[in-house]
Amino acid sequence: MDKLFRKDAFNYHALGRPGKLEVVPTKPYSTQRDLSLAYTPGVADPCMAIYHNPEDVYKYTIKGNLVAVISNGTAVLGLGNIGPEAGKPVMEGKALLFKVFADVDVFDIEVNETDVDKFIAAVKAISPTFGGINLEDIKAPECFEIEERLKKELDIPVMHDDQHGTAIITSAGLLNALKINGKKIEDLKIVVNGAGAAAVSCTKLYISLGAKPENIIMLDSKGVIHKDRKDLNEIKKQFATDKPVHTLEEAIKGADMFLGLSVGGVLKKEMLLSMADHPIVFALANPTPEISYDEAVSTRNDIIMATGRSDYPNQINNVLGFPFIFRGALDVRASEINEEMKKAASHALAKLAQEPVPEEVNIAFKVQNLKFGKEYIIPKPTDPRLIEYVAPAVAKAAMESGVARKPIKNWAQYKENLRKRMGLSNPLKRQMKAAAKRNPKRIVLADAEHYNILKAAEIVHNEKLAIPILVGDKDVITKLIKENSLELDDVKIIDPKAKSEAKRRKEFAKILYDKRKRRGVTLLLANELMNQSHYFAPMLVETGVADGMLAGMTKNYPTSIRPALQVIGSKPDVNIVSGMYIINRKEGPYFLADTTVNRKPNWEHLVEITLETANAVRKFNIEPVIAMVSYSNFGSVDGDSTRRLQKAVSYLHENYPDLLVDGEMQANVALNQEIMKEMFPFSKLLGKQVNTLIFPNLSSANISYKMVGEMVKNKSELIGPVLNGMNKPVHILQMGSTVNEIVNMIIIAVMDAQSH
Repeated sequence: MDKLFRKDAFNYHALGRPGKLEVVPTKPYSTQRDLSLAYTPGVADPCMAIYHNPEDVYKYTIKGNLVAVISNGTAVLGLGNIGPEAGKPVMEGKALLFKVFADVDVFDIEVNETDVDKFIAAVKAISPTFGGINLEDIKAPECFEIEERLKKELDIPVMHDDQHGTAIITSAGLLNALKINGKKIEDLKIVVNGAGAAAVSCTKLYISLGAKPENIIMLDSKGVIHKDRKDLNEIKKQFATDKPVHTLEEAIKGADMFLGLSVGGVLKKEMLLSMADHPIVFALANPTPEISYDEAVSTRNDIIMATGRSDYPNQINNVLGFPFIFRGALDVRASEINEEMKKAASHALAKLAQEPVPEEVNIAFKVQNLKFGKEYIIPKPTDPRLIEYVAPAVAKAAMESGVARKPIKNWAQYKENLRKRMGLSNPLKRQMKAAAKRNPKRIVLADAEHYNILKAAEIVHNEKLAIPILVGDKDVITKLIKENSLELDDVKIIDPKAKSEAKRRKEFAKILYDKRKRRGVTLLLANELMNQSHYFAPMLVETGVADGMLAGMTKNYPTSIRPALQVIGSKPDVNIVSGMYIINRKEGPYFLADTTVNRKPNWEHLVEITLETANAVRKFNIEPVIAMVSYSNFGSVDGDSTRRLQKAVSYLHENYPDLLVDGEMQANVALNQEIMKEMFPFSKLLGKQVNTLIFPNLSSANISYKMVGEMVKNKSELIGPVLNGMNKPVHILQMGSTVNEIVNMIIIAVMDAQSH
């Protein structure tokens, strides 16, 4: 996995467009008028408005949602002083996390300057561009002075995340740990091993929450920060003790809490045993904690333990904080990020960890029922509720502490806006992955001699989304795996032509012959067909060796679907199969059918397509709202296709009255409630958000999904084709599908197999 991960990391950053970010226009720019409005002469009016009222910069520019991630590369992750250029991938990564988790736009800025005064001057000079400044990876003690001076000299939020991020997250964990062990923060005896930026900020925030300075002992690489030492800088002097202790072994005796921000392995078993009852241990050195999780919990069963690692409970991860803290600060136009806002974030995180956990989080972390307790004192980064817990808490604290310049009046509406901003009303992909991980199924991949198929197999295998079975020429597959260093060693490969498969080929040929002997298939032909992956693969599903299959990567759709229809066929109560595509948008998905199979369905077939599509939509926990689309609105134009749709709608209304379906109607009417309300208020779909479109023929459906897919591909994802109506899970890829498209379809196949 390490080798695979390193290779993928290089490819992730380098392939395609290098790096992880791009600038995307948010306004039209296709006409000369658009360009004139964007630049000259149209830009002059907002410029002068800002000149006369500087606050209008938030009204007319990106400033209100723009944060600078600024670093000089002097303390990058665990890499140290590697410089601004080498630190840039980290800053881009930070920018990506801001956008993904909280929809905050970011410019990453790497400054080639280590002099404190000059660095501060550079940041101040560019500050008018931004609504907030996130200082990153700047070494101590310079980082303290840089942040303090910028906070005083700028009127926008400034935060050095290396300091305060860890402080905020560990404070949340501490609050919950105290709730579990019943101790009070003012009585807590705390040992802090490490005296860098994060350690200092953590200690200050604990004191702000109620810890007493006289109960805290801090250590650096030379031992306890003691008043008798002559080598202490001004920062360390704040935490100097006069207690008769000089080593970690002496300081830890009787302590209630150990916070480690130092080096791996320094906290020994004997030291842990000398701590007070129900100790709190946050061992945050990475990748090796001060004491390993396994060693700590095996030494004491009363311990509450956290680390910086994702493979153990209670990971202290800064991504739980900074995106949502800046989100809340920006939304009220805060002039700073103060102590009250940081404490509010900690309390919000602590509160969220006490709430029932969404199933998708349980699945992602491979636990049955994650709930508040010693092994869950901090929320998980994948919890979709983080933004609506932390950002409002920070915004409210900014308002109450007097630093908010744009107060929020309607909190319910604000939380709903946050959900819409993040597309949380569209959990489709999360639900798909969560469902697949809950019960992975054996999925046959019939085109395993293609790299994209093998790469997709590697992804679903490593993420435990499916159990892939590779079908094809074993020598070719093995060579591809080796050449591309794919991690597929324990994945089954089946070669239909291999001598070892002779018995199974014979058995499969007999089954196919019995199914198709009155349809032109002789036993000789059946034996020949079983040498082909596209016949052998569906037979593995038909006989129960696998739960579902994918084919079509290297052959056209009709050629690929034919073997599956001959071997598996449609459901007993279904006369036709049909294809469905999903356009997965941030606002929610659209389901389109029939996009791949039936050229000109009659009205009975349209009924079946509609019912099968409705069933497929419900598998995604979405109630279908179906429009039968055409060039006509409710009989406005007579024609063969409109009559077929009208008959189908009439039958569905009579026999399936609870199904939300209507038509025929034009696509703009289906998707625009204002038009429907004004022109067709009698429609069964009035007041409903249409999410499913049924087309009158293959031509219109196929053209529509491909055209829309290309037009919105930077904002939406095309998933499909999903094959509905088959007796067992079979799905046919489009030729040349990308790795991501194949992964999506494997997940669909798993979900289909689960429902079967």
